[in-house]
Amino acid sequence: MNFGRLCPAVAAAIAFALSGLAFAQTAPTPAGTHLAVSVSFPVTAAAKPQDGRVILLLSRDLTREPKSHVAPNAPLDAPYMFGLTVDGLAPGAVAVLDDTAFGWPSRTLSGLPEGDYLVQAVLNRYETFHLADGRVLKLPPDKGEGQQWQSKPGNFYSRPVKLHIDPAHPQAVALTLDQVIPPIARKTDTEFVRHVRIKSELLSKFWGRDTYIAAHVLLPAGFDKHPEARFPLMVFHGHFPDDISEFRTTPPDPDLKPVYSPRFHLEGYNRIEQQEAYAFYQKWISKDFPRYLVIEVEHPTPYFDDSYAVNSANVGPYGDAINKELIPEVEKRFHGLAQGWARFTYGGSTGGWEALATQVFYPDMYNGAFAACPDPIDFRAYTLINLYDDDNAYALKGEASSVERPGFRNYLGEVTGTQRDMNYMELVQGDHGRSGQQYDIWQAVFGPAGTDGYPKPVFDKLTGKIDHEVVAYWHDHFDLSAMIARDWQALAPKLQGKIHVYVGNGDNYYLTDSVYFAQERLESLKPGYGGEVAYGDRAEHCWNGDPTQPNAYSRLHYNYQYLPKILERIKQSAPAGADLTSWRY
Repeated sequence: MNFGRLCPAVAAAIAFALSGLAFAQTAPTPAGTHLAVSVSFPVTAAAKPQDGRVILLLSRDLTREPKSHVAPNAPLDAPYMFGLTVDGLAPGAVAVLDDTAFGWPSRTLSGLPEGDYLVQAVLNRYETFHLADGRVLKLPPDKGEGQQWQSKPGNFYSRPVKLHIDPAHPQAVALTLDQVIPPIARKTDTEFVRHVRIKSELLSKFWGRDTYIAAHVLLPAGFDKHPEARFPLMVFHGHFPDDISEFRTTPPDPDLKPVYSPRFHLEGYNRIEQQEAYAFYQKWISKDFPRYLVIEVEHPTPYFDDSYAVNSANVGPYGDAINKELIPEVEKRFHGLAQGWARFTYGGSTGGWEALATQVFYPDMYNGAFAACPDPIDFRAYTLINLYDDDNAYALKGEASSVERPGFRNYLGEVTGTQRDMNYMELVQGDHGRSGQQYDIWQAVFGPAGTDGYPKPVFDKLTGKIDHEVVAYWHDHFDLSAMIARDWQALAPKLQGKIHVYVGNGDNYYLTDSVYFAQERLESLKPGYGGEVAYGDRAEHCWNGDPTQPNAYSRLHYNYQYLPKILERIKQSAPAGADLTSWRY
């Protein structure tokens, strides 16, 4: 799960505030029309027709660029949003958003309250994919940014303009998408961090075009001085990483302006992050610290910033691509031990689900998984939805009343977004599962393809009605708890002692219940599963198993937090003759 990816850039906000504002070009609208916004792009942006999703943003906050504060974990902070899919929009041609465009939190443009707004439009551009199975799909390719349409290189957008909306005075507004988001430079290698990018033959075949996956590799101290050493491998799963996380070879910046973290309720959390990253570097190079490889995998898809590291009908064979193509290449280049007893995997949120799924789907390849705050590992609690028993994802319905299901809560339990809110935000950003957001990637990974070639929804985005035929597919293919129990007699010799799951009792995205259900299953297995499940008291997303540290700190320690348990596991399970010394220089 990745509801915390987006945040406004302070420097950009300051520059925007100082830049001054233009006023929208308006003209009278036809009778009966409250507001219509026409969007076009000039030939200077692109010389040929474009496919994509026009996302119109209208913000009551006049100090920030509207596209800078769209975040699913903060619906109360989001602007008004409207979406329209365009196919073959020619340069200079006009796409009109009126009351037929889907909107949130106002369903229609006519529903906007009177007042002053900043208005901006973005075209998230699609490309045509010709899949090996014959499907022809229009999807937003990743361009090095991790499926963020607000920052995707090549996307068109308009300058923000100020608009006064008054229902008594209908108007038409024209926006020109004459700005283009620039490319992103790839990271360069350093003494400790190397970058591997390979063409995946498996994925290229599936997608019908060259498809690449990458890894950021953290090398142990003294790597170049010890060519004889062979190293264990730790795979840190997560979201789209632009480099190795929480690692810094220089002291914290003394001039860094402190920034308050509303998530952790800490002033100067950016300073804390730098301090902890530098402290990890000091551990990493210390004389007695064990030497091993850490990798973070970069595997964005047209549906999300991350593939979920499994083979699936809509996303493709990412599990095999990572484990059978990428990891062998990393181990070959950087002297990995390349044996199952010497590989471990961990991660939080989406990465927590991936760590457990990787261990389950490739049980001989890894010697332990540490799954923190995992996305739903038991679909009896798909956040707060029981996919098997419930009929509607958005509301709990009784005899005479109906209650909206929460989707996000803060540390005090205050609900700031419902399931409907989060899914309507996604529907604005893309139809056919193309929003690039959380619920859409779950549908893409866990579900089958629909008759239109796109992921078949597990529930109707408008009404919330659950499709139990799709649920049955999810159950058989990706309900990890159910699959472990179903296949336990075969899996037990391969998984005993390897499963570790951690979650906070106050997880913001209601991921705790899924772990409750999974724990019941795990503890009922015969023979016993031999792992652990632990809960952080009053801990939010994403508690990762350290009861001695607040999660604001422990989340910065992934790359060494589980090391004592990993070393003990190696000691207990390494086969006779295993190399336990060359990497302990």
